[in-house]
Amino acid sequence: MTEWWKKGTVYQIYPRSFMDANGDGVGDIRGIIQKLDYLEDLGIDIVWLSPVYDSPNDDNGYDIRDYQKIMAEFGTMEDFDEMLEQMHARGMKLMMDLVVNHTSDEHGWFSSKPEYYIWRGKPNNWKSFFSGSAWEFDEQRQQYYLHLFSKKQPDLNWENPDLRESVYGMMRWWLDKGVDGFRMDVINLISKDPELPDAPDGDGGPYYMNGPKIHDYLQEMNREVLAEYDIVTVGEMPGASVADAVNYTDPERRELNMIFTFEHMGLDQTGGEKWDLKPLKLTDLKHNMEHWQHALHKKGWNSLYWNNHDQPRIVSRFGDDGKYRIESAKMLAACLHFMQGTPYIYQGEEIGMTNVRFDSIDEYRDIETLNMYDEKRSGGVPHDTIMRSIYVKGRDNARTPMQWNGDANGGFTTGTPWLGVNPNYKDINTLNKDDGNSIFQFYRKLIRMRKEMEIITHGNFTLLHRDDDSVFAYTREYEDEKLTVYCNFSDREQQFDLPDGELLIGNYNSLESNELLVLRPYETAVFNKKS
Repeated sequence: MTEWWKKGTVYQIYPRSFMDANGDGVGDIRGIIQKLDYLEDLGIDIVWLSPVYDSPNDDNGYDIRDYQKIMAEFGTMEDFDEMLEQMHARGMKLMMDLVVNHTSDEHGWFSSKPEYYIWRGKPNNWKSFFSGSAWEFDEQRQQYYLHLFSKKQPDLNWENPDLRESVYGMMRWWLDKGVDGFRMDVINLISKDPELPDAPDGDGGPYYMNGPKIHDYLQEMNREVLAEYDIVTVGEMPGASVADAVNYTDPERRELNMIFTFEHMGLDQTGGEKWDLKPLKLTDLKHNMEHWQHALHKKGWNSLYWNNHDQPRIVSRFGDDGKYRIESAKMLAACLHFMQGTPYIYQGEEIGMTNVRFDSIDEYRDIETLNMYDEKRSGGVPHDTIMRSIYVKGRDNARTPMQWNGDANGGFTTGTPWLGVNPNYKDINTLNKDDGNSIFQFYRKLIRMRKEMEIITHGNFTLLHRDDDSVFAYTREYEDEKLTVYCNFSDREQQFDLPDGELLIGNYNSLESNELLVLRPYETAVFNKKS
């Protein structure tokens, strides 16, 4: 039996930027309800909803004040219940964002249950992901608490069994409500080395990524909660290797269904600093994807993604967001969706939304970006140098409001949007979605093929032309069928022998030649052969 989430396609909604129903400039749950027909038309099976819980909003909702209450800006629990019912009525499932590495410092636990957090009289030298020290002094307790992210996001102490049971109780509450699964935020950071030692250069990652008890905690969570429900789980896991992923996703170990890897997202940076840019070398991407495809085949399960709320727009990153925006958006989609795993589409990806270039740092809202800017400026780095990195890698690239139409603010809001809309909304929006040549329709076809074709779910993966630095090509084989996928990542024509089989899908109207496979700029061509 194939689990339902292996044939499904996930669509991530970042609620703040999706659709604003009440004109206050912030997306909301009623806005999501208004657009469910759009998602149904696309063919979406699972919606991953970024946090809508009550939050002071220091890190856009990933700092949770109350896990069982809806943030007022987003609506009410009644709105949420209606949204869930409407999704289920359309055959869609809902995956909630579970954030249990940390809470907000305004969560009731922080004052009433200090034992639920990590305290020390003297801090170690770990750095926060959001710049500066990972420790903050608390006047009331006269101690320091650990925060791997914002100082308003104290880390939870998973060593405490009462904390774990409180988390499991909250998870059961949502699942009993009818939620269909969890995307687990930085879940592999919940087990810290209890010694909390100093780290070389302040990088504490080796002491909290994939920590000593992580598998114990996830197996306990599975036993106590997850195994009781027919749900989908995916763990966001920075620093997880292929070997880690096999352990996390092997069904016999009873932990999670899949994880988000970050390896392919670090290929256009130098070292560990995401802001230090370098051009993508396609062979690096091909070999990385091949490694993950092979390692998890028949052992665990891959998640497939190019974009999310933390990553820049893929068409600007690995494609061409100018002359060949439409071609490269389709090519990148085909490259990913024919691999083995569950694909994730981030809102706006299906219409080819691009990165944004705001003129002033004052137009940005992301805490990671703003903290990095201040830190680098105080270190003497020129403004223009920092902005170049932000234009390529900043998280607000993904968070600009969804572009629905050519009206003011792209039809996202009648008010003033919380974050500026990309000025290209008049040209890039959902209005042409029914055009047979639109990016939207291309995604629809890919989603439908995934449901219908067993080879996409089960076939093995073989990389072709492994040292070619312009074309990503591979085959999938299953029983008596073979798919051959060609993707040109360049703006130059490429030539190969014509593969066997019929053309299944492509992003140009027809093939250039009948004798050779002539790939035009950013062309993808997928061939299907049945023996």
